[in-house]
Amino acid sequence: MQIQIETTSTLPESIAARIEPDRRRNRRVTLTLFGRFMRSNRHEYPCKSIDISVGGAALMSPVSVEDGETIVVYLDQLGGLQGVVSRQFTGGFALSFDITQYRREKLAAQLTWLINRHELNAVDRRRHERAIPRNSTSSLSLENGAVLPCHIIDVSIAGASVATHARPPLDSEVLLGKLRSRVVRHHDQGIAVRFLDIQQPTALRRYFG
Repeated sequence: MQIQIETTSTLPESIAARIEPDRRRNRRVTLTLFGRFMRSNRHEYPCKSIDISVGGAALMSPVSVEDGETIVVYLDQLGGLQGVVSRQFTGGFALSFDITQYRREKLAAQLTWLINRHELNAVDRRRHERAIPRNSTSSLSLENGAVLPCHIIDVSIAGASVATHARPPLDSEVLLGKLRSRVVRHHDQGIAVRFLDIQQPTALRRYFG
C-alpha cells in the first residue's frame, strides 16, 4: 500500500520555503517513529527514532551496536533505510544513511509530509476522521500466532479502535483483518491500533464494508 505524499511543488509556499533549506543542510528534525532494525548478523531489535533527516537518524535501541556496522532500519511510515553506524550514545546510536538519490528524494517527501501534516488543507485532515464501519466484525492476529475475533469500534485511514478481550503489549505488531498494525493504547473495551501503512478510503471500505 503506497502512501500518497505531498511534494514541495504542491505544498503551500510557506511550507515549501521552510523545507527546502532543511533539505540542503540535512538539518535533523525531532520526529518520533517506532520501528525495528536488523544488524549485520540478521538479528532484529525494536527501535524508536529521536530525530531524522535525509542524511541519517538518531535511534533509541535496547542493544549496543558497533561503530561502522551496516544496519537496515524499518520505521513506521518511512519503510526500510540502510545505513552505517556513525556513533553511539547512551541508549542508542546515530545512523548515517547509505541510500540512492531516488530514495533520498522520496525520504525528503515523506519527511515533508510528516512534519507538516498538521498544516495540510482541510480535505487531507478530513480523511483522518474516524467512522463507524457497517461491517464491524473482524479478526485480530497476535505475534504469538493466536487469531481472535474482534469488533471494530471506529476506524480511520490511520488506525482503529478495537473491541477485544486481548491486551497485546504496547508497540507490538498485530494484524487487524489483513492490515498490519501496531498497538498504541489499551482502553476499557480493548485496544487502539495504528496502521503501518496509511490506508486509502476505498481500501478501508473493502476491508470493513
